[in-house]
Amino acid sequence: MKVCDWTSRPCCLAILYLLVTHLTTEGEILPPTIQRLMKGYNKYLRPFFDNGPVTVGMSLDIASIDTISEINMDYTATIFLRQRWTDERLVFEGNKSLSLDGRLVELLWVPDTFIVDSKKSFLHDITVENRLIRIFPNGTVLYALRITTTVACNMDLTKYPMDKQTCTLQLESWGYNINDVMFYWTRGNESVSGLDSLQLAQYTVEDYYTSVSEAIYETGHYPRLVFHFELKRSILYFILETYVPSSLLVVLSWVSFWISLSSVPARICIGVTTVLTMTTLMMGARTSLPNANCFIKAIDVYLGICFSFIFGALIEYAVAHFCTLTHANFWPNYGHQMHDFDDEINGIVTTISTHSRAKRRKEPAAAPAPAPASTELTVSPSSPSGSEPKPEAAPPEPTNWCLTVLATLRKILRSISCCHVENPHHIDNYSRVTFPLSFVMVNLLYWTYYLYF
Repeated sequence: MKVCDWTSRPCCLAILYLLVTHLTTEGEILPPTIQRLMKGYNKYLRPFFDNGPVTVGMSLDIASIDTISEINMDYTATIFLRQRWTDERLVFEGNKSLSLDGRLVELLWVPDTFIVDSKKSFLHDITVENRLIRIFPNGTVLYALRITTTVACNMDLTKYPMDKQTCTLQLESWGYNINDVMFYWTRGNESVSGLDSLQLAQYTVEDYYTSVSEAIYETGHYPRLVFHFELKRSILYFILETYVPSSLLVVLSWVSFWISLSSVPARICIGVTTVLTMTTLMMGARTSLPNANCFIKAIDVYLGICFSFIFGALIEYAVAHFCTLTHANFWPNYGHQMHDFDDEINGIVTTISTHSRAKRRKEPAAAPAPAPASTELTVSPSSPSGSEPKPEAAPPEPTNWCLTVLATLRKILRSISCCHVENPHHIDNYSRVTFPLSFVMVNLLYWTYYLYF
């Protein structure tokens, strides 16, 4: 071991530094004002411990809202949280405030505020912990933090992407109930700033406001501050990304109506291609959406409508082509058969009607002569008064159910004959008008409902 040479100047300075550091206590390092404030101060006891609750005023500055996730139903934001309260033990003389290093917060009492519904949060510590402590002469303490937090936000996606979401940021005391601590917003709705200048990717902030409430648990009532903000999704991206391509695919499926029925490969190719392309578009639209819940979203409804029209155009060609193949042989024979069958039904109906009229003419002649007027009425023995006559039961009138069945059968056959297509090419002519008109009407109903209801 090498012994320090007392004649060496560097060795003497090192020993002198160690001696001064050892003799200097922590209290002697602090300024005199801080020494007086910390003398007898107990950071484990809240201000006004025996004189009612301490009031804590809060304000927020929203630095950024980084992400809003529909899959996880949460948002991530960076905020500046400022808390103010009065500690009578920190009153000092003077007219200037004391700005202290954030690390001295370990020597003071601070509220045990936490963020409700927070999934994860952290305090920024580059280059040092982002904390601010400022003490005013009247004992008011300003404590500011820079926090990034991920907070849950329950979303209703039934009108996605024309939806509006209301999210909240709730601040609450962890251990002190309303008998110990009271929270309030320092300037009401103006206590929150920074939202007006935010630029979000898919949303715009439509409205925000603050409220004060209480959280009720088994252990008591706790103070809570709630900040509400309403987000409206920008629909322009989804119009260009989903709505316009799906509508163009529907229009493309209508091109087959102007192609000849004999061009089987061309019409089948257009129908199958548009169906497969629409299926791919529907699958791509769902990749960025939550699949775990049972929401039927507005975009799903529109994609389903477009798929139905495209599939209907393919089915239309199948029907028209089938009518073309069977028109030459089936429908002429079917018309003659229907005419003969209708004549047979008319003959049966005429026979039944004649037989019924003849039977009605024979019944009055065979009926017995009516009893004379002087004949007394037969009294029913079961009548309690013995004065009520017993009516004679009239024979039931026969129902011509055969006529009813034949009339119904005739109506069914006539309705089937109405489906007869004289020229299968007229199916395409009708489709050129009905498909576009139906699609326009459905679009009007769709956009009216989801935008205004």
